[in-house]
Amino acid sequence: MAGDRPQRGATGNRASTRFNLPQRDVDGDWLDEREAIDGPVPRPRATVQVLHPKTIISYNKSPDIPFDRSINPFGGCEHGCIYCFARPSHAYHDLSPGLDFETRLFAKPDAPLLLRAALAKRGYACRPIAFGTNTDPYQPIEATWRITRGCIEVLAACNHPITITTKSDRVTRDIDLLAPMAAKGLAAVMLSITSLDSRIAMTVEPRAPHPEKRLAAVRKLSDAGIPVFVSMAPVIPQITDHELEHILERAAQAGARGAFFLPVRLPHEVAPLFRAWLDTHFPDRAAKVMATIQSIRGGRDNDPNFHTRMRGQGPWAELLRTRFQIATRRYGLDGERLKLRTDLFRPPAGPQGELF
Repeated sequence: MAGDRPQRGATGNRASTRFNLPQRDVDGDWLDEREAIDGPVPRPRATVQVLHPKTIISYNKSPDIPFDRSINPFGGCEHGCIYCFARPSHAYHDLSPGLDFETRLFAKPDAPLLLRAALAKRGYACRPIAFGTNTDPYQPIEATWRITRGCIEVLAACNHPITITTKSDRVTRDIDLLAPMAAKGLAAVMLSITSLDSRIAMTVEPRAPHPEKRLAAVRKLSDAGIPVFVSMAPVIPQITDHELEHILERAAQAGARGAFFLPVRLPHEVAPLFRAWLDTHFPDRAAKVMATIQSIRGGRDNDPNFHTRMRGQGPWAELLRTRFQIATRRYGLDGERLKLRTDLFRPPAGPQGELF
């Protein structure tokens, strides 16, 4: 089925208008002439631009998020998930949340050094740092940039707790670091699995690893003693919701300790991108999908309000919660949330430190 796999998730590349950015209109006549002369045009390839931020830890005070700090080693994400709520962040770079988000990526190679400096500051209060809260820390470019691994090395040396959310089995590459941390109660991983249907997965998440690879990663992490959870985020009504129980069953069989789910969110520019994607790939049910999403989101494409944005509202949302609760009890995935230790933390030592 590789030949049928979409190259990208978004079907277009219009820029955001929230920040008065210019539209990226393409001259169709010019495209016709180019293809007539040069033949089929290759699909866009990813480029990576280096960013040098002054700080690397982002803090939040959101009352419905279970962490107060996070690190994002990369901007943009080549996985190309059409529903990704991080897409609008590309507008801040004067880039489109569409194809630009998937192909014009940013890397922060200074992240490990910035992290070490932050942990060494007097008065730093240790709490788990979340990776994968915006874009995937194990997207394909991590294989060569190894920024996520560099950050884990810093945290491991300081006995600092970490949580990781990813769609990639590449996380198993770092078991040598994560397993010893997990043995101390310092690490947990969440694998995102939204569909087990390869045709749906290749359309919704075109460049993410196959769902079976992710389940294999759950097993490998679990066997290494690393607490691993499965996230069904998001559940897309009329497209993936029928798989809820089966995904949870497979997650339990693979060794997951628990599971979470989230109804699809469509903030800002994600909504029109998602609508265009529906019209392209699911024209037979596009109207039904959007009607159901709006019933979950108070009559709108998106509900930005704290708490309800994570849970949804109305009969459809309640039905999903009920099904999820029954299935997690059935498969033993309804245990208490894991609490990571913070009492083992010790700041990096000296100006050069023991990390070097």
